[in-house]
Amino acid sequence: MDDNELKRLEGIAATIRRDIIDSLCEAGSGHIGGSLDLADIFTVLYFHTMKHDPKNPQMPDRDKLILSIGHTAPVLYATLANAGYFPKEELMTLRKIGGRLQGHPSLASGLPGVESASGSLGQGLSICVGMALSDKVDSCNRKIFCVCGDGEIQEGEVWEAAMSAAHHKLSNIIAIVDRNRLQIDGPNENVMGLEPLREKWSSFGWDVYECDGNSISELVGTFDSMAGDKPKVLIANTTMGKGVAEIEGDYKWHGKAPSKEDKERWER
Repeated sequence: MDDNELKRLEGIAATIRRDIIDSLCEAGSGHIGGSLDLADIFTVLYFHTMKHDPKNPQMPDRDKLILSIGHTAPVLYATLANAGYFPKEELMTLRKIGGRLQGHPSLASGLPGVESASGSLGQGLSICVGMALSDKVDSCNRKIFCVCGDGEIQEGEVWEAAMSAAHHKLSNIIAIVDRNRLQIDGPNENVMGLEPLREKWSSFGWDVYECDGNSISELVGTFDSMAGDKPKVLIANTTMGKGVAEIEGDYKWHGKAPSKEDKERWER
């Protein structure tokens, strides 16, 4: 990846972060911490890695992304809008009654680019397994990405799905663990320890990758290098609230929306 491409992707990520802040400030509620720290990952996926077409959202062989941590919907919506799936002005309708941008992704809303409803934590990887099995029967060549939270993978269903994916050799599944080490109650290790995380995934039969989830260049290199006949997982080490120094690494911003005063202060 050359410098021009890196700058292009970094610029998109910065725009997505601004759109997340603007939409959450307008909504007055929502989850900013994880949404901000996922901006680099979503930028690389939608603007470099994934095969998709905003002008044809139902393209038969498109890659799919399942946002298992549905409360970080603002980053999905901001990414889809910047990719051209719907007008950016609609971002200001986040969480509004009757709007398409619900607090968690919803198929019922009819928003293009949303592949599955989500929100009940732990279910996304199971959805991916079902999709991948169907694709295997249909000989459909696509990748299915699942974005999970590290607090979320304390759920047992995640590991049942991980076992199933390895058993069925679903090599087109790529799970991404947002490893910001925080959840709504504080540090993961104080709530339910996850380490040794690499070894857990490996013992379940997955190929394990790890990188700085807030580094565009590392993300591009990691996704580009993925190969083999096993399901894959990326442990993406991120910082909650990335991009706003005042809230970075503060679990209290897991489920808060910025006030107008916060937004004005951050923009200075």
